[in-house]
Formats: sequence, structure tokens, C-alpha cells
Amino acid sequence: AGTVRWGHKVSGVRALGDGCHEVAFANGTAVTTSLLVGADGAWSRVRPLLSGATPEYTGVSFIETRLFDGDNRHPNRAKTVGGGTMMVLEPGKGILAHRERGGNLHTWVILARPRDWFADIDFTDRAAATAQIAQEFDGWVPELTALVTDGETAPVLRNIYTLPIEHRWDRTPGVTLLGDAAHLAAPNGEGANLALYDGAELGKAIAAHPDDIETALTEYERAMFVRSGASNAGAPDLHVMLGDNAPHDLINAFTGS
Repeated sequence: AGTVRWGHKVSGVRALGDGCHEVAFANGTAVTTSLLVGADGAWSRVRPLLSGATPEYTGVSFIETRLFDGDNRHPNRAKTVGGGTMMVLEPGKGILAHRERGGNLHTWVILARPRDWFADIDFTDRAAATAQIAQEFDGWVPELTALVTDGETAPVLRNIYTLPIEHRWDRTPGVTLLGDAAHLAAPNGEGANLALYDGAELGKAIAAHPDDIETALTEYERAMFVRSGASNAGAPDLHVMLGDNAPHDLINAFTGS
């Protein structure tokens, strides 16, 4: 009881010295800790304690929508997606969809556009936003565009940001990062896996050095930097996926040809 505390959105973090930090919350409370782990995602409030790096826009955005119980309620759409993941790409844009539990179908529109381009879409108007997005795929077969136009959820814009592949920081007493806070990358299928692995490895390091947290954090970070750098460096580049030779460059990356 009390290990997980709901309603505590972090509003600020500051160093107190000697490896201690104060974490302030939007509800007006605060805590002081001798071990702070920033597992707070792309826009981490903890990262500035360690690094001046900030996420940069990749030039590519995803727009996601969903169809529920596809096999029964949307059998034609389910047939289009198939049994796993489907990707249809051409230069500058694409439609990705995959099957989730219960036959739910999760679709992402991918567009290589500047952030300002999306400002002209009113995402509060579901019908208008969906129609405007679908216009980008005028001439595509309806089996594909229906994954967007038939969506049962309002389209959600996901601008894609990344940190540098070789993001590093100097050992700073009492604080570290894991997951996207440490190594934000474009979607490559490994983000959640890396975050969970980071957490497990950090826990093991602390368990191995319960009386020497700095040694534990040093060992954890040394291995994590190598692991995340290798994963991010090997991920498909979104601009390759959507480049002038799309989809063939991605096919070549998968096949090694």
C-alpha cells in the first residue's frame, strides 16, 4: 500500500546536494529522495538534471485510429490487415495497421510533413480531421483508406521526436534515467522492451550493490548506453521508409539485400 501514488503529476525537480533531490508535484506536495529514477518519458522532468539534450522532431508524424472487434464487425478491414502487421508505403506517406487482442485493428497514418502542416487540421472535429487526412491518400484503394475513414476513434496526432542515438551523460549522484527518458527513438518495435529491460537491469544492479548505489548506477548506465545505442542505430529510419524509393528501401533493409 502506498508504493504507487496516483494523482502526483511531477511539476519540477531540483538537486539538493549530496545526491539528494526534491520532487515537486502539481497537487502541492513534494518529496525528498536519495535515489531518483526518471522513468517519465520523452519530455522527462528529470532528464535536465543529467543532460541538456532535448527531443527533436523527426519530420514525420503518425496519426492513429482504431477499429474494434474487427473479425466480427469489420471483416473486410480485418482481411486487409491480415494476421499480424501490414505496411503500405510510398514516398512521403504510408498506412500501417496491426492486429491486437480481441481482433481490434490499430491503424497509423504516417506522413512526412513539417509540424506546422498539422496545425491546419482541427483534431477536435473528428469528421473533418478524418476527411482531411484521408485526402492525402486520394487514389488509394478503398480497402486501405477505409482503415482511416471507418475509424471508431477520433484521429490522434503523434509527432515523432527522438534523442540523439548516442545520448549519454556523466554520472550524477543519486539520479538516473530509463526508457524514453534516456533513449527516445522513433517507433521501431523495441521501445517498451527496452524500458522494461532497463527497469529489470537497474533493479538487479541495485540488489547487487544495496550499500553502494553509485556503483549500481554506474554499472547500469554503462550497459544501458551500449544496449540502447545499438538498438536505436539498427532501427529502420523513417525517412528511409518514406524516401523516394519507398517501399523498396525498407524491403531491402528487412531482407538484407
